[in-house]
Amino acid sequence: MFQGAAQLNLDGKGRLAIPARYRDELLNTCAGNLVLTADADGCLLLYPQPAWEPIRDSLLKLSAFNPQMRALQRLLVGHAEELVMDNAGRVLISPVLRSHAALDKRVMLVGQGGKFEVWDEARWQAQQKAALAFIGGALPPELEGFSL
Repeated sequence: MFQGAAQLNLDGKGRLAIPARYRDELLNTCAGNLVLTADADGCLLLYPQPAWEPIRDSLLKLSAFNPQMRALQRLLVGHAEELVMDNAGRVLISPVLRSHAALDKRVMLVGQGGKFEVWDEARWQAQQKAALAFIGGALPPELEGFSL
């Protein structure tokens, strides 16, 4: 279970060091084999390879004749890249995916249960501000009665 947010830096080659607190779990569950893909929200999604495979398979079963389904397949499967953590716990993010997420130097790695989101730090902050804006407005029906 991946949770929490970490502020990280990409090195000059576009490598991202996975925080030590996640490395052992990633090595144990998938031997450091990961899949990184684009997300419609402008971030990247980082999955342990075994968690990605059923998602990929489900996406590929969708009708390619439906333009919305095809667009989703193009985005997620079309951008998916297999990565392997190196001995220092780093993964190399390709220029294509760095461009999609506008990643430069400062990034946020955000645990989301079975996967991570990788955000440009400025985009993450803007997204967080927008996400909190609903507090002053009406809550979505799914959150009515929700308590922390």
